[in-house]
Amino acid sequence: MSAQCAVLDVGKTHVKLHVIDEQLTSRFSRGRDNPVIEAGLYPHYDIDDLWYWICKALTEAAAHFDINVIAVTTHGAAAALVHPKVGESGLVLPIMDYEFTDVACDSDYQAIRPPFTETYSPALPLGLNLGRQLFWQQRHCQQAFDNAQYILPYPQYWAWRLTRVAVAEVSSWGCHTDLWQPTTGDYSAVVDSLGIRAKLPPLVHAGDVIGTVTAEVSAQTGLPRKCQVIAGLHDSNASYLRYLHRKTPFTVVSTGTWVISFSTATEMTALVEQQDMLANVDINGHPVACARFMGGREFEQICRQTGSDPQSGFTEADLHQLIEKPVFALPDFSGGSGPFGGRDPECQAGARNGTALASLYCALMLDYELELLQAQGDIIVEGVWLRDLLQCRLLAQLRPEQPVLLSRDETGTVTGAAQLALNVGRRRQELVAVEPTHIRGLDRYRSDWRANLAEK
Repeated sequence: MSAQCAVLDVGKTHVKLHVIDEQLTSRFSRGRDNPVIEAGLYPHYDIDDLWYWICKALTEAAAHFDINVIAVTTHGAAAALVHPKVGESGLVLPIMDYEFTDVACDSDYQAIRPPFTETYSPALPLGLNLGRQLFWQQRHCQQAFDNAQYILPYPQYWAWRLTRVAVAEVSSWGCHTDLWQPTTGDYSAVVDSLGIRAKLPPLVHAGDVIGTVTAEVSAQTGLPRKCQVIAGLHDSNASYLRYLHRKTPFTVVSTGTWVISFSTATEMTALVEQQDMLANVDINGHPVACARFMGGREFEQICRQTGSDPQSGFTEADLHQLIEKPVFALPDFSGGSGPFGGRDPECQAGARNGTALASLYCALMLDYELELLQAQGDIIVEGVWLRDLLQCRLLAQLRPEQPVLLSRDETGTVTGAAQLALNVGRRRQELVAVEPTHIRGLDRYRSDWRANLAEK
């Protein structure tokens, strides 16, 4: 039987488990929401319930497929403080939800943050800088913090649960944490200011096999004892790695709760901290210029404010109505992220179809970010935007000089992680060029939308 890979994809909003074959085809999938527990020391992820669900899904998968290897990919801005002797979870403290508001109240943290030009991590709201979370936990939960043997990036925590082997890798440390210097390939001064260098596990490549599942996991799930586990990686980087073989400039747009644009043509010197531009670090340790906004969250908020179902459809006629009136949605609907983070949102009355307005808003935001990045070449869209063809077609009309290409695979993070785990090498991605819309007045609408922002 050919090799099969199980991929655990832990997103901020949803969790998925897929079985992927050597042709990078999904053969099995299960999914669930990812709620946050608000009680306790601080808002945190329900790790015990997630683990129960993961083991149940793996049990079901193992009954039908010969799973040889497991890969984990997760959202960023999360880490686990672990001691192997602390129960099954190993957690000495809960894994903090990065939207915990009080974590930003420790203004002393700013004094130990290196300049943006060293870490290329912008000063982000809430706990979106992982270093800020660790600073808060050390200050407010010092005894438990000191008892941790390891500080594990979130993907490597789940790899540790499967193998009991502690490692880390650069795409996770280099994800706006304040903890990594992308241009030198080393930890930042924040690590030594917190005195945590000894708690950081060995660095390995994201695709390295770190061990096999434990006897306990094997017995619980039916996975073969020889089933290997790779180190794992940050989710947007899993989408991006599929295109690393390209020689000409391009931009990968990873879409979900976050819309993150990875631009290969952009120099680090072009990044502007105040506009939520940053450097992510690819699996090989190379910095890549990025811009981002919380597109999935903002889409839902606009729909909610207009009384619309986010799952409902819309037509070009709906877009025409919005543009002719015109009706605008103006940022920020995320609570502090993106190029206009911190502004008071405005959702003007008169939108008959809120999903059309939300899609138009997201297309305009992405167009603006691509301009900030001075993006060149193909624009490759991955993730949930593939369900909204009109939104992608709007982007193509807004960017007439750049081809907008759609992945055929909605689960780019899963496929990228599987490609790494199965070691199938470079695969030519099947991309489809999207036909732009031909909506009258769109350029004028964009100009007016930006003019409204300039006046705020």
